[in-house]
Amino acid sequence: MTERTTGSIRARVRAEMLDEIKAAARKQLATDGASLSLRAVARDMGMASSAIYRYFPSRDDLLTALIIEAYDSLADAAEDSEAEVDRADLVGRWLAVAHGLRNWALDRPHEYALIYGSPVPGYAAPEDTIEPSTRPVLLIGTILTDAKTAGRLEEESLPTRTPAPLVMEIREAARVVNAAVGEAEMARALIAWTELFGAISFEIFGRLNNVIDQRFAWFDHQMRAMAGFVGLR
Repeated sequence: MTERTTGSIRARVRAEMLDEIKAAARKQLATDGASLSLRAVARDMGMASSAIYRYFPSRDDLLTALIIEAYDSLADAAEDSEAEVDRADLVGRWLAVAHGLRNWALDRPHEYALIYGSPVPGYAAPEDTIEPSTRPVLLIGTILTDAKTAGRLEEESLPTRTPAPLVMEIREAARVVNAAVGEAEMARALIAWTELFGAISFEIFGRLNNVIDQRFAWFDHQMRAMAGFVGLR
């Protein structure tokens, strides 16, 4: 057996073990929330607690791996949903992103809670989490730019002038998501984006219980209202 073949086998075995550890950690999320314990994960897997540290040196390293994978999986869902819609259907693309995000959250509520729920005590997310977390927002930036370019972003629907202290921050947000729009248009999109995740969180965390039973219809109604609020027609 060549050295290259041996190295390839070792890499494959390590990758498989990493996946098994993360799968066990996700099960723990479902029962204990974000109170992850490497020792508990090792115990559930039937391995020595000392062995797991060869793969994840600390709880924070494991949390970071789970968070990055959750963000990437969420973004994949949004991108796949949006890609199925005709490019000229701006409202349809916005709705596809929104429903893609909601569907993912409903399928994986514990992972959604990990990335959009209460902060994990003692954990500070590293810069590695930034790029995957921004992927869905880049979709919105593209939709806004396409609408602006096509002359289909209705300015009369925009709010009053953006308060001066916010102008530079809103312009920076537009730059980050590659949205070729003004600060008033970007501000409105950020409000709609906040509403989108607020609507998902209300549903995931039980805030609609005994209030709204027709959850799909309610979410779709909110997101169509937000499309209009942004100025998409």
